Amino acid sequence: MFHRNLLTRREMLKTAGSGLLLFPSFAVAAWPLGRVTFEEPPRTPYRGSDDQLLDDIERAAYDFFWNEASGATGQVRDRALLSGGDRRRVASIAATGFALTGLCIGESRGYGASAAIRERVRQTLRFLTRQLPNEHGFFYHFIDMETGERMWNCELSSIDSALLLCGVLTARQHFHDPEIQDLATAIYERVDWPWMLNGGTTFSMGWKPDSGFLHSRWSQYCELMMIYLLAMGSPTHPVAGDTWLAWKRPTVKFEKFEYISGHDPLFTHQYSQAWFDFRRQRDAYANYFTNSVTATEAHEAFCISLHNEFPDYSDHLWGITASDSSTGYQGWGGPPRIGRLDGSVVPCAAGGSLPFLQEDCMRVLRNIRERYPKAWGRYGFVDAFNPLTGWYNPDVLGIDVGITMLMAENARSGFVWNTFMKNKEAQRSMERAGFKPA
Repeated sequence: MFHRNLLTRREMLKTAGSGLLLFPSFAVAAWPLGRVTFEEPPRTPYRGSDDQLLDDIERAAYDFFWNEASGATGQVRDRALLSGGDRRRVASIAATGFALTGLCIGESRGYGASAAIRERVRQTLRFLTRQLPNEHGFFYHFIDMETGERMWNCELSSIDSALLLCGVLTARQHFHDPEIQDLATAIYERVDWPWMLNGGTTFSMGWKPDSGFLHSRWSQYCELMMIYLLAMGSPTHPVAGDTWLAWKRPTVKFEKFEYISGHDPLFTHQYSQAWFDFRRQRDAYANYFTNSVTATEAHEAFCISLHNEFPDYSDHLWGITASDSSTGYQGWGGPPRIGRLDGSVVPCAAGGSLPFLQEDCMRVLRNIRERYPKAWGRYGFVDAFNPLTGWYNPDVLGIDVGITMLMAENARSGFVWNTFMKNKEAQRSMERAGFKPA
């Protein structure tokens, strides 16, 4: 089991992105085994269409969110075995946020019985409202899935609470159920957003009862947009509209590409855009959807540029984002190069970018399905694998299953965007941030 209790995931990525080294495994270095030959495995054609493959991916993700959640509380495991049958009890509130949205997708697609899905959503929201410990409406990152007890001395997390809230608000719009709508509204309106500013102009990454607010702040472009927009749209505890201007928007240049990025893994261009629809919208700085298109193009080109070092990387096998590795959890990616890359492939890098670069991402996902059977299992694609060494992660991670499912559905139908953006608070926040038709 990979424990992440010593440093929050986002603090780790923030430090790595600034060029500081947290652990030896995060040093920027070449794969230690030197130049190797690589021959692609034989291809077993997947006979279905691209849409059928995406449906397979979404059905598998739905099964994860259904099977790996507590039937009593609805809280979802942070990670589980690809083959199922996991007994670990650590849940992630971010995984639960993805799960609530995944249940909406599953109900709309007929992946499960509608009545049972509705009841699971009710159970989840009841537990969040009445039993799960919170401070000023924010929740602890990791909890016991049956009791809600805080795990691993983790932080009260602003970003993971935001991911959970996005799922809560998606469920409020999708299910025409008075109890679901009332519970979801209560959970969202309870959040005291100004408290998490901790006297500053940008949000703290979190808080601990023994030491107070974390020093790290959400002050530079990454997955942070959802926090600011949820806070600005709050009808009960909003923050001022000019907080949207408080975080920095540095640019990255790689080959012919230039785009806003915080020098972080690829998922930072995906998470907020799983729910907030930035298509055909721009603020004073950018159209963030097209910015993510460029970031994905640059990432594909970056991976291919490493082919001489990692000969598995090609135009049909690329994608590195924060994930498990053979040596533990890694916050790796590029450009610029982040972490000790070793030729691993992380399927959710392409899966979470499907709306941005669908043809290229589908080429990768289809290739993995056809040539790497060990990378596919009960819950879809494994979290990560290394074609050069033959290592396959035995686990899937809820957030990585989740971003793949949501973006697959957005690429197919726009369902998550269309549902979430019906929330008047989401519309109001984007107006306050100064978004105009692009």
